[in-house]
Amino acid sequence: MTISLRKARKIISTALVKGQEMGLKPLSVVVVDAGGHTIAFERQDGASPGRYAIAHGKANGCVMLGLPGSAIQTRADAQAYFVGALNGLYGGDFVPVQGGVLVKDAKGNTLGAVGVTGDTSENDAAVAVAGIEAAGLIAQA
Repeated sequence: MTISLRKARKIISTALVKGQEMGLKPLSVVVVDAGGHTIAFERQDGASPGRYAIAHGKANGCVMLGLPGSAIQTRADAQAYFVGALNGLYGGDFVPVQGGVLVKDAKGNTLGAVGVTGDTSENDAAVAVAGIEAAGLIAQA
């Protein structure tokens, strides 16, 4: 199973609405498949153009390591040299903070990830979870 374009769009639209409800800064949201390839992306008006790379780096890190952004951030805090090496290995497409959330199916299979950027990392993760759950999938933040 993969994340369909319809579900990816649902994830993004719900995440953006949730961000507006929470009064967050303009957000950018990307949905990637299990190989880190972009399925869909949106950037709200007012979000800086460089936000795609940040959102993708959060999501890509999750699928490449099979870990949620919170676990990657914990690892970065404990072993900055190791996480720095990973960033080099992944060509700079790796942002080791919250806001990257794994997307799983009911059997626990990883389908991809969502990366959100624009507000605090914690708020980014919260809206990603809301979007994933609205699409009927399981979020691992």
